[in-house]
Formats: sequence, structure tokens, C-alpha cells
Amino acid sequence: MARPVRPERSGEPESIGSLLGRLQGEGTLEAGMRLGRLGRAWPAVVGERLAKECMPAALQHRTLIVKATSAAWAVQLRFLSTEICARANEALGGSHVRDVRVVVEPP
Repeated sequence: MARPVRPERSGEPESIGSLLGRLQGEGTLEAGMRLGRLGRAWPAVVGERLAKECMPAALQHRTLIVKATSAAWAVQLRFLSTEICARANEALGGSHVRDVRVVVEPP
């Protein structure tokens, strides 16, 4: 999926409605809203203990990117990726997550 071409900066003020319309058209606003909903439901998605060791970082092209605090927790998340997809989709009310990618980012 190609990224939308952004207009050149003009220095002229832009209306909030225009800006929001463009963000909505790009899907940026919608993806951010889904990520926020998923963040609020995260303990229910992965469990209380695991939620302390990881967090949803991005949702890009139906891939959920999860940050884990260590390689050991990343392995656990990868093992549970099918279940995480199903629970994330349940929390979001649709089939918005197809894959889970885990990255390690220590605190």
C-alpha cells in the first residue's frame, strides 16, 4: 500500500477541519484511535502480569507492533501471538489485527 502524497507546506494557516479530514483520509486518525482503545484494554488482551512487561506500540497495515521489556517476554508474546490477535480483535470489535510483531525495548 503506497503512502499518500502530502501537500507541500505553504506557510498559510490550515483549518482544523481540513487537517482532520486529511488525517482521516490517510487512516492516521483511525489507526491512532484503535491503538488508544487497544491500550486501554491491554490488560484484558494479554493478562495483568504480561501487560506490565509489554505494551501496544503501533498498528500498521493490520500488524500490531508490541514493545516488550526483555527478550524473554518477547518470546512469550510471540508464543501467544495467535491468542493476542484474537483478543485484540475482540477488544476492537472487528478484524483489525492480522499479525503481531514483537520488538524488545528495555525500560
